[in-house]
Amino acid sequence: MTLAISSSFDGGNIEVVRCNAPDDIELTIPKDSNSDFLQWFFFRLTGAADEECTIRITGLKDSAYPAGWSGYRACVSEDREIWWRADTSYDEGEGVLTINVTPGSGSLWVAYFAPYSMERHHDLVADVAGQADVTVESLGKTLDGQDVDLVTMGTGPLNLWIIGRQHPGETMAEWWMEGALDMLTDYSNPVSRALLEKATLRIVPNMNPDGSRRGNLRVNGVGANLNREWAEPSMDRSPEVYLVRQRMDEVGCDFCLDVHGDEAIANNFIAGSEGIPSFDDRLQGLLDNWKAALLARSPDFQTEEGYPRDRNGQANLTVCTNQVAERFHCLAMTLEMPFKDANVMPNEYWGWSPERCKLLAHACLGATLAIVDELQN
Repeated sequence: MTLAISSSFDGGNIEVVRCNAPDDIELTIPKDSNSDFLQWFFFRLTGAADEECTIRITGLKDSAYPAGWSGYRACVSEDREIWWRADTSYDEGEGVLTINVTPGSGSLWVAYFAPYSMERHHDLVADVAGQADVTVESLGKTLDGQDVDLVTMGTGPLNLWIIGRQHPGETMAEWWMEGALDMLTDYSNPVSRALLEKATLRIVPNMNPDGSRRGNLRVNGVGANLNREWAEPSMDRSPEVYLVRQRMDEVGCDFCLDVHGDEAIANNFIAGSEGIPSFDDRLQGLLDNWKAALLARSPDFQTEEGYPRDRNGQANLTVCTNQVAERFHCLAMTLEMPFKDANVMPNEYWGWSPERCKLLAHACLGATLAIVDELQN
């Protein structure tokens, strides 16, 4: 069989340097569209069934987050449904990631994290659109002409916003969204029922469809990092943010959770808005109580490791969490999940996985219900 590497599909991203034999495969990661970011890879290896393969990805000293490769293990799948971790090592001096894997069939998929394709996104949106008391609408178009999908559900007076995947290569964010929407449309679930009675939830499962389809790590099709566009978004550079912030201004925001992934920190954690000018004791109490509620619900969550806290008045207001917290004086947070594994609960075979993302979403919704009455005050 002919040995081959391909990435010309939804979310694919790799360049072949050489592919001479199963133990002589060298690849590089192309830059994001109109950007210098590079980190996300997703490709297919064919013609190597039952062969011991050595795949070297070179040039990673120039990647967006070189510190993210140490301790990292690549995700692999033979059916694009079940993803496990391959034997992986990183040579920091050479900037080379080496993946050792023996495919059990003639087709193996290899990715930075379990991919979440735009086709799966459309399946997710179509599924929830068919549920009772759920509204799905397009807020408008991206620069590539894709829809910015908004899912609305619930009847309560509070306006809760959940958005994800501003950075398209952080696919764990949309696996989290799938878990959240599965739970919220399970009308036998008492947590979901109670939350939907107390609040109206507005959910954007994928903030960056263009970057997702193009196989970018960090930006949309024109090179805009959406999580640095929230102060002054525009329809000609960041329509995704412009449209969502516009709707927020129309209906209000009492709570916002922005779901992400972090390349370097091997744990789940929360980044708050402590550095905004208007941060006060009320917002600190809400943040502390939400994190405590999540700690009580998920052993995969922790509070010891995370980003340094911004000093008062020093927050970057182009970032979603900071802009929304300042704009609406509400609890706004960024949830970060690992590309590697959660050190507090490591799993040698699966690592941090789509299934764990979904379960963390369930715990996050429970934590939100636990403090929802405090949001009214």
